Amino acid sequence: MNDASPARAPRADLFSEYCPSRDVLKHVTSRWGVLLLVALLDGPQRFGELRRKVGGISEKMLGQTLHWLEQDGFVQRTAHPVAPPHVDYRLTPLGEGIGRKVGDVVAWIEGNLDNILAAQAEKAA
Repeated sequence: MNDASPARAPRADLFSEYCPSRDVLKHVTSRWGVLLLVALLDGPQRFGELRRKVGGISEKMLGQTLHWLEQDGFVQRTAHPVAPPHVDYRLTPLGEGIGRKVGDVVAWIEGNLDNILAAQAEKAA
C-alpha cells in the first residue's frame, strides 16, 4: 500500500480476541448497557431520570456506562447552556438500532420468565 492509499478499517471478527468489536459487545450487552439502551428508547432523559428508572445502578456505573455508549456512538450527550446545568442523553440513530435489538431480547426474557424460572428451579432441585 502506498502513502496515498486510504487506510482500510479492519474487518470485524468477533471471534478474534483482538477485534475491537468485543469492547462494543461488552458495552452493549452489559447489564447496565442493555437497561440504559432500552430506557433511552423512551426518548431523551436526564441523568437523574435514568438513575431512578434503572433500579440498582450507582451514579458511578451510570456515568461510566453512558460514557462508553457515547464513545461507541450510541448515545448523544447534550449540555444545555442554562443555570443550573441541564444535561440530557438520547439515542443516536445507531443507538436506536441497537436499542431495538436488545429491547427484543429484553421482551423475550420477560415473556419467557416463567419458563426460565421453572427451568432454574428444576435444575436446582
